[in-house]
Amino acid sequence: MPRFILALDQGTTSSRAILFDHSGQVHGVAQREFKQFFPQPGWVEHNPMDIWESQKRVMEAVISGIAPEEIAAIGITNQRETTLLWNRKTGKPIGPAIVWQDRRTAPICDELRDYGLLSLFREKTGLLLDPYFSGTKLRWMLDTWPDARQCAEAGELAFGTVDTWLLWNLTDGKVHATDATNASRTLLYNLHTGQWDDELLNLLKIPRALLPEIRSNGEIFGHTGLLGGFTPIAGIAGDQQAALFGQACHRKGMAKNTYGTGCFMLMNTGETPVVSENNLITTVAWEINGRRTYALEGSVFIAGAVVQWLRDGLGIIQTSGEVEQLATEVPDTEGVYLVPAFAGLGAPYWDPYARGTITGLTRGTKAAHLARAALESMAHQTCDLLEAMQADAGVALEELRVDGGATTNNLLLQIQADLLQTTVIRPVVTETTALGAAFLAGLTVGFWRNTDEIAKLWATDKRFMPLSSPEKVTESRAGWAKAIGRAQNWIN
Repeated sequence: MPRFILALDQGTTSSRAILFDHSGQVHGVAQREFKQFFPQPGWVEHNPMDIWESQKRVMEAVISGIAPEEIAAIGITNQRETTLLWNRKTGKPIGPAIVWQDRRTAPICDELRDYGLLSLFREKTGLLLDPYFSGTKLRWMLDTWPDARQCAEAGELAFGTVDTWLLWNLTDGKVHATDATNASRTLLYNLHTGQWDDELLNLLKIPRALLPEIRSNGEIFGHTGLLGGFTPIAGIAGDQQAALFGQACHRKGMAKNTYGTGCFMLMNTGETPVVSENNLITTVAWEINGRRTYALEGSVFIAGAVVQWLRDGLGIIQTSGEVEQLATEVPDTEGVYLVPAFAGLGAPYWDPYARGTITGLTRGTKAAHLARAALESMAHQTCDLLEAMQADAGVALEELRVDGGATTNNLLLQIQADLLQTTVIRPVVTETTALGAAFLAGLTVGFWRNTDEIAKLWATDKRFMPLSSPEKVTESRAGWAKAIGRAQNWIN
């Protein structure tokens, strides 16, 4: 009798596998970090085999002692936009994975923009011309790697985002497919038709033979024998859409923010795509039973990663968990602002030429001030997103549901509530990215009956209410705006 759904959560810095029971509670977790590569300034790469091997090992670890028949299905969620190319015959990658944070394709984006193509891409894909998205990464691979274009046109290569790469390996190369959410992040997918767009493929010089089949988020993608049985892979969604689903934001107007390596806010806009007037992007939230739900999204490239930088780059903390204690040693930053534009700025600025800055330093500045400024940088960037989102949607949010690894940090969430002047809610189960993938897979195989049933599983752990005065918030936001101005367009 099936007791669990297995969620594979493949992230930017680690791979995780989580078992969920019927009540939506975590039964087991395994996690494994893998190496990051930074070969040039602005370049970020992964070894595709590291992605697969780390995911396979945590999957094997978390099911240890669990009979294959106890697992009803597998759901996959993944870091989005990260781009891979591999040989269809051997299944081996022909080069490194280019990570979503990578900025190397900024000149390609500039070229397309100079040709006056921004509005076309915006209208068809809901996206902006930015190196963040997969299409220009794929174009760069084909133009740069030896024989890549020739082999692609001959049908010898397969392109995929991380979901497709995992699915290919789980099914031993039998399934080359992606889902609507990941497809909608490529600059190649038409939001209105739900298919790859030939005009966009031609503009980016992408051979159609490379592309995976696009499927909905909740269906049987294939089966894997790696668990010892014949387990269906029944749900796939990009990490942020999975988190929106896992946060039970199933109704139009509901929103969540995820604090991971980056920071991502999504608002459910229903079955009609909303075109942003404030530099947000329009994306597929999910597609189930032939019906597409859309979302507005704001993306921050560096959020939790700034804490990793304090640990690995500056060495002022030994573990990421120490940042809260260090930051509480001071009541405020004493005017210090840290803009973590290590990979440029995402929404609503979209500046690939921005770089990280620290402003307001004095002789009295201590490590604690930098730690607090790092936490405030996550909260300020979230405010930037919410202000743009409320302007686009024409509504003021009464609450913000939050998730991700950094939400264990109570100080961060209090700072966030203060700056937003809005209630911030942390759920009991903060593994909402993996939970969303589990929900999608479980709904497909009947482990859960419907979205009403899974919405009832969502429960509040803690509410953070605003404590700061509006005047203090206004002052802090003005300082942040000045600091952002110093970081923008830096390398030009």
